[in-house]
Amino acid sequence: MSSLGFVMLCHTALNRAAQVARYWAERDCPVVVHVDARARAAEVEAMRAELSDLWNVRFCRRYACEWGRWSLVAATQAASEMLLREFASVRHVYLASGSCLPLRPVEELRDWLDARPRTDFIESVTTEEVDWTTGGLAEERFHLRFPFSWKRHRWLFDKSVEWQRRLGLSRAVPDGVSPHLGSQWWCLTRQTLSAILQDPRRAEFDRYFRDVWIPDESYFQTLARRYGAQIESRTLTLSKFDFQGKPHVFYDDHLDLLRRSDCFVARKAWPGADALYDAFLSAPPGAPRVAEPQPDRIDRVFARATERRTRGRAGLYMAGRFPNPDWENGKSAAPYTVCHGLDAVFEEFPDWLSRQTGNRVHGHLFDPERADFADEAEVFAGAVSDSAALRDYNPDRFLTNLVWNTRGERLVFQFGPADRQEVTEFAVTDPNAAFWVVTGAWAIPLHRQNRDFAELRRRAALLQKVEAQFLERLHSVQTRAVTHIWSLGEFLDQPMEHLQTLIDHIAGPAAPRLAEAPRMAEIEGLRGFVQALKNQGMNPVLVGELPNPDPAPRPPARTRPYLVR
Repeated sequence: MSSLGFVMLCHTALNRAAQVARYWAERDCPVVVHVDARARAAEVEAMRAELSDLWNVRFCRRYACEWGRWSLVAATQAASEMLLREFASVRHVYLASGSCLPLRPVEELRDWLDARPRTDFIESVTTEEVDWTTGGLAEERFHLRFPFSWKRHRWLFDKSVEWQRRLGLSRAVPDGVSPHLGSQWWCLTRQTLSAILQDPRRAEFDRYFRDVWIPDESYFQTLARRYGAQIESRTLTLSKFDFQGKPHVFYDDHLDLLRRSDCFVARKAWPGADALYDAFLSAPPGAPRVAEPQPDRIDRVFARATERRTRGRAGLYMAGRFPNPDWENGKSAAPYTVCHGLDAVFEEFPDWLSRQTGNRVHGHLFDPERADFADEAEVFAGAVSDSAALRDYNPDRFLTNLVWNTRGERLVFQFGPADRQEVTEFAVTDPNAAFWVVTGAWAIPLHRQNRDFAELRRRAALLQKVEAQFLERLHSVQTRAVTHIWSLGEFLDQPMEHLQTLIDHIAGPAAPRLAEAPRMAEIEGLRGFVQALKNQGMNPVLVGELPNPDPAPRPPARTRPYLVR
């Protein structure tokens, strides 16, 4: 007769639970199954029929189970009592769920437990030592009452907790009980489990734990401390949780990972993971292993998964995290450059810059009419459309999408005060962004337009106002972008030096010295245009002091006469 028996708590995927129960029962391990009272009758009958030929499988009284409620403890009690009563040879009772999957032959688990006949394996730590409780209520779960379901009556649950805190209500813990917490999945000796279930004070303990928050994580974990002769505070079931306290689900591609853990049982396996069930339930037994379960072996994998889940990849915005701003690991995926005003100073500047750096250079991606991609493309990398309507629906994601889909090359594009400005709030706080700004450059194309001067003045005033707001964002304390800012006058004073700096920034240390100068836009008459704007009451301060194209010769310096003796 077997010294190991299993209690299984099942509520969904009963076909898979039956498959696991058969695996254990056929290897001489009694199994008592509890099926949630809310499970579909047809599925329950199918499970009973599937296991009807096995003499050592039982079905216990059914409870309607709900997460966080006493019903889970009641179901475990009922199944455990039946197992102890009907299978006298059982020395260790292993609590499992219907989604648990054996990872090693049950013979290895039985031999391993037989070598430890007096040891209870149950995670059992005090509230001060617990760092995994999610959602609060660590110490309070033992002192407040929880009459309402957290899942079905969340508002009442929260209000009940709030009012008990306000009124200072607190329940006393029964004498001789030191509250402990731990995983729901344990393996207890007959002596410890029977002592808990047959305790003369069981009715008192049950009344108390009925109103404890998530009692299945504290009832056996607490009472085992009263009776266990030798407790190892750990679970033999590999059960991993994410940062929200939800259990990880194992799929077919976790096969090698689960094998490396050397754990006996894993929870929880996806019902559709055919490769997992076939590999672990159908494999012929090999040479027995005496390896200790080592869930820590794969902890670093789950740590990386948690980091990926919470932080994501730099600049990749996932739909599942979209409602949570700034969860991403970086605003954008790679460095990018924004040229503000340079295409107004030089003719065909994007083409020239592309030749100098070997990099694709876009036009005005945020032009009100359309996104001006390089080579006049209507659809760019990542199936990003040039549609202004699609772009303006979410300008930030339009930009990050382009940066993500052009990784390996630097995204470079033109920008100006005539463009849509919404993206600047995002870009100026992005450490990957670099702004090369020539303020007042809008005056160059404006002064060549054949329009009424009053209209030009109004346009100049509007462009300067928008550009001033843009500069205010760049100078904000929240700015994380790299910024290089010159007025038009300052830039025209040493244009080649500033352009070489831009080339070095884009092309890197291997950037060549400039061999080809871009053709400067026509600026004849610009000084007069700027002066006319001043005369009309619009002061273009962002243009700066323009250099004099024909500086007057300076008079010779006057020296003090001196006497030669």
